Order: sequence, then structure tokens, then C-alpha cells
Amino acid sequence: MLLSVLPIATDNYVAFTFFIGTMAMMAASVFFFFELSNTKPEWRTSILVSGLITFIAAVHYYYMRDYNLSTGESPIFFRYVDWILTVPLMCVEFYLITKKAGAKINLLWKLIFASVIMLVTGYFGEAVDKGHAAMWGLFSGLAYFYIVYEVWMGDVAKLSKASSPSVQKAVNSLLKFVVIGWAIYPLGYMIGTADGQWYSFMAGWASMDIIYNIGDAVNKIGFGLVIYALSRNNE
Repeated sequence: MLLSVLPIATDNYVAFTFFIGTMAMMAASVFFFFELSNTKPEWRTSILVSGLITFIAAVHYYYMRDYNLSTGESPIFFRYVDWILTVPLMCVEFYLITKKAGAKINLLWKLIFASVIMLVTGYFGEAVDKGHAAMWGLFSGLAYFYIVYEVWMGDVAKLSKASSPSVQKAVNSLLKFVVIGWAIYPLGYMIGTADGQWYSFMAGWASMDIIYNIGDAVNKIGFGLVIYALSRNNE
């Protein structure tokens, strides 16, 4: 029997958010892909990347929902597989929208490298070495704050100031997602790894998966909509 036919109980909010996440990100993918032909050539790659981000996430969420329903466990490994593909692509968007202002390829690789470090160390803390989750979380947090620095005050911010007002507005909006939207992930991490750590008081506050699922849908679709709005600007 296919996993996908497993029913979702009305009080299973974790599985429900997996289902909603799948539908929302698949719908976003269809929207971005269909709008490619109506997009100015200079922004088509950015819209394509936005569609790839939500499509990859939708496929993973479809599988993670079934994994959770059939095992009752959190699909940590598959979630990080999703993130290791989609989060670097989200960082690629910063390079693409500032390329006209002189963004160099090294900026792209710096952001990708930082995002990979952030995710790999987070995975170690959540799935491999939970006894030292606080240490791995610190390493992951440092990589995260490096990305924040680049977008807020570093090369991305400087290139944004040399760009058009519409690009500046888009970078500022994406910065809010990185600072506020991405902040939900450390919360989920701490709740999921609280046992035995200095933040053990957070254990049982909420479902780690629900927090991650909401954060993913808001951030990935939101990123794409900001890029879409930028591509529709007449400047």
C-alpha cells in the first residue's frame, strides 16, 4: 500500500502542517513557473530559482508527511536534505538581484558556503551528536549571523545601495525574512534538542515539526513573492 494513502487524523496537527506545506509550496511553484514567460528576461533566472525552491520543498514535504504518518517520527534527515538544496538557492537570489550592481561570483560562493556550514552543523546537533547540541547550535548560529551581516551591512547591502530603488526595496524585504523569518528555525532547533542542554526549560514548549513547517512555508514562498514583485517593477 502506498504511503500517500495514509489518512490524517483531525487532531494530528503535525501531519496537517506537512500537508498544508506541500499544497502551498506546490501551488507557489506552479505560479512561478507559469509566470516565467511573462517575466522580463533579466529576471527570469531569479523567478526560475524561486520556483525551484518551492518545488523541491513541495516534493520533500510530500514524502515527509508520509514518513511522519507511517513512523510517528520527525523526518529530520529528509528535512535537512530539503534545506541543503533550498537554503543555498535562497542565498543565490541575493547574488542574482545584485548582479547588475556588480556582484561578483565570490559573493555567491561565500553565501552558499555559509549556508552549508549553518545546515551541516545544525544537522550534527539535531541528529548526530545531540549531547552537544548547544555547541553545534553555536557553530550554526555563527554561520547564520554571517549571512545576516552580509545582507545587512556587508557586500549585499553595499551592492543594494548602488542598485535601483526597486532592488533596494527587495533586498530590505529579504533581509526581514532572514532576520525575522529565519529566526524561527533556532527556536525549533532548541525545542527539539532541549534535553540535557542549558536551555532544557524549552523542552515540550511546542512541536518542533510544526514550527519548522510554518517557517518553511512562510520563508520560501515569501522569498519568491519578493522576487516576483521585483520582476514586475517598471524601472
